[in-house]
Amino acid sequence: MLSKALEQALTSAVNEVRLRNHEFLTLEHLLYAIIQEEMGADVIAGCGADLPKLRSQLERFFDENLEPLPTGVDTEVIQTLGVRRVLQRAIWQKKAAGKDSVEVGDVVAAMFEEEDSYAVYFLKTHDISRLDILEYISHSMTENDWAEGLDISPNPQHGGTGASPEGKPSGGKDDKKSPLEEFTTNLTQRARDGKIDPLIGRDSEVERTLQVLSRRRKNNPIFVGDPGVGKTAMAEGLALAIAKDNVPKSFENTDVFALDMGALLAGTKYRGDFESRLKGVLAQLKHKEGAILFVDEIHTIVGAGAVSGGSMDASNILKPFLASGEIRCIGATTYEEYKNHFEKDRALSRRFQKIDISEPTVDETIEILKGLKPYYEEHHNVLYAPSAIKAAAELSGRHINERFLPDKAIDVIDEAGAFYNLSQRKRKDNRIVVSDMEKVISKMA
Repeated sequence: MLSKALEQALTSAVNEVRLRNHEFLTLEHLLYAIIQEEMGADVIAGCGADLPKLRSQLERFFDENLEPLPTGVDTEVIQTLGVRRVLQRAIWQKKAAGKDSVEVGDVVAAMFEEEDSYAVYFLKTHDISRLDILEYISHSMTENDWAEGLDISPNPQHGGTGASPEGKPSGGKDDKKSPLEEFTTNLTQRARDGKIDPLIGRDSEVERTLQVLSRRRKNNPIFVGDPGVGKTAMAEGLALAIAKDNVPKSFENTDVFALDMGALLAGTKYRGDFESRLKGVLAQLKHKEGAILFVDEIHTIVGAGAVSGGSMDASNILKPFLASGEIRCIGATTYEEYKNHFEKDRALSRRFQKIDISEPTVDETIEILKGLKPYYEEHHNVLYAPSAIKAAAELSGRHINERFLPDKAIDVIDEAGAFYNLSQRKRKDNRIVVSDMEKVISKMA
């Protein structure tokens, strides 16, 4: 049985043949119709295709290679042998897999056996392979998911299942997610949900970040600083500012997506698995207006996904997208990793604008702790005395070595809250004082 989307694509292909007064329905007509349909466009764009360019290639092929019938001649549209073979192949493969419905993506995958066709040639000019299509459709929604609007959010908290509008469970192993949903986290949405702490200070760094992101080319900032100085907090702070509309108008509809490199690499057994996943993420970001990709520990993309003897890794896949300015990317790494790994890849590093994130002073750390204090008070059900906040910044800066502010000071107030709640001797007002900070730091130092 053909899915509704595939039936619509076939009908559109026949209409296109008649509109152009052609005699035969070719694979090129079918591909042209598929990229006009929502699901087909999503599959092919998700694998990295530039849809306007692909559409233009096919239209040029029609104009230059297919002769229209003489005016007034009306004949029945005839499928070419290539179209018949592709449809039969897609049906056989779905039956062999125990599936009833043939989807648009199945037909596109079956096209690749027609290696001499222009349709396959055009897809290959966009660096799309049969494996890319199969990988994408295995991680994306089926047509039924689109029609029913299933809840496909990963790892639902209650029982591990979502529900359709009719209340039917949809969280089983057959749930499909798009690459963007599966391999990234929407930081802006997390900020809207109140799951991100505020960014205190760093006004000049935020201003510089927005300035770089506003560029036409090389619009990719990279935060470089010692571990614990707040590089990740910068990206989260930007997402929070966007969620609260505290940004220039050009950033109002922006979403910041954090790449999950671990999920991207997990289960990639064969050459092409990793590349197709990353290309799917980047292609969706490319077509998502205002999207920004955040890559923490960005030095890890140099070599990520490469196989022995091969040169294809995450950085080489990312470079073309960054060069055109179509995707904006924020990176974060330490000085050591930047020098030893990232900077050595000159083609990658020159596409980024370095922003130094220096360690804050003790006074600046105190202001940061004051801003975060309500969140830790609520979590631990305590109150922090102003003198205790000051002591946390000063004593951690003085006694906890090989770590940096404000991270180590934040750890101290967090640890102090946990220490107080687990201790036997409680105060009536649940107030944490300087002596509590001193005890915690003596254990941590």
